[in-house]
Amino acid sequence: MIEMRSEDLPAAERFPWWCDLTARQMYPTLLSSDHAGDYRAAVKVVELGPVTVTAPEFDCMRAVRTQRLIRRSDPEVWTLTLISGGSLWIEQDRDRHELNIGDLVLQDPSRPFRSEALEAGGLARTVQLDLTRSTFPLPEQLLRRHAARPLPSRRGVGVLLARMLEDVVDQADSLAPVECAPLGAALIDLATAFLAGTIDRARTVPVETRQRVLTREIKAFVQRHLGRADLSPSSIAAAHHISVRYLHRLFQQDGLTVGGHIRRERLERCRADLTDGRLARQSVERIAARWGFADAASFSRTFKAAYGMPPGAYRRAFAEAEQDAHGQ
Repeated sequence: MIEMRSEDLPAAERFPWWCDLTARQMYPTLLSSDHAGDYRAAVKVVELGPVTVTAPEFDCMRAVRTQRLIRRSDPEVWTLTLISGGSLWIEQDRDRHELNIGDLVLQDPSRPFRSEALEAGGLARTVQLDLTRSTFPLPEQLLRRHAARPLPSRRGVGVLLARMLEDVVDQADSLAPVECAPLGAALIDLATAFLAGTIDRARTVPVETRQRVLTREIKAFVQRHLGRADLSPSSIAAAHHISVRYLHRLFQQDGLTVGGHIRRERLERCRADLTDGRLARQSVERIAARWGFADAASFSRTFKAAYGMPPGAYRRAFAEAEQDAHGQ
């Protein structure tokens, strides 16, 4: 990850630096700001194989992208942007929309637009995903109709996409190089499915992409409902309007079983709680029940098979190791 901040420069140089940086890192625009004398801005850039995720935060400003600037430099991308802080508005084709925290918007830098980050008591923050136009599988004419306006991002694939964009930026420093390209491919899949649903062209998305996105939706559902004792292949399939047989087939493509995935995720939650000092007074049985293990004896056997010792012994061993480490 690359990170750059205006505060590393003298106040008078900050806004010119920001204008130059955005022109090089994204695309040229005419920028102006009432805070140009001491401008606050920063940007993180995460390279993920086939895609780049850019996370700028910036003081209020106005941006204009003209036809002349487009002729000078057209990146030929769609930019899918998550608003993660502040408020903005954008106008394209005489159609103006306000954007607030949690909104997703598809930006088309190959056509003129105007935008402004509004005074909101803090910096505006966005997370941007660039998608190469020439290889993106959805019809350009339909995408243009949905550009520069808020897209439905608070349910379904939109929620998964927004969370993944934020998580990529938050965890960028801990990503291994081998993990970056698969994450980039996963973002492309989610963006494709999200935009296909938005323009009502889901059937144009390759079957493999739809299956990968559905599997991610199902895994997110499992995470949210791990504490339910009735979480099962049948209840998961019913919640996603698919057959149990098809559910098993989706997981087999990842070398998993549905039951095995649920059990592994529950065990990991229990292990995390058992090693959390703030929960030291909670019994093993209570922790197990919280994550869907109704039978204490069965949980103890399952935990031992996974981690090599019963849960109580694991908790004590971890606590002793922590004490030894602090004692040193």
